[in-house]
Amino acid sequence: MTTRKKYTKEFKLDAISLVLEQNYTRTEAAKNLGLNANVLGRWIKEHQNDDG
Repeated sequence: MTTRKKYTKEFKLDAISLVLEQNYTRTEAAKNLGLNANVLGRWIKEHQNDDG
């Protein structure tokens, strides 16, 4: 069984920023950061819900 990676809040915010502010696609940003696009999508959704 693999262990889950822990990401810092700063890392998550930087990843979200790539998509929302720097016009990367979710897939591009996730690939560049070594993430699954679904994980990044969830972070973005959570971020938008927190702000709203």
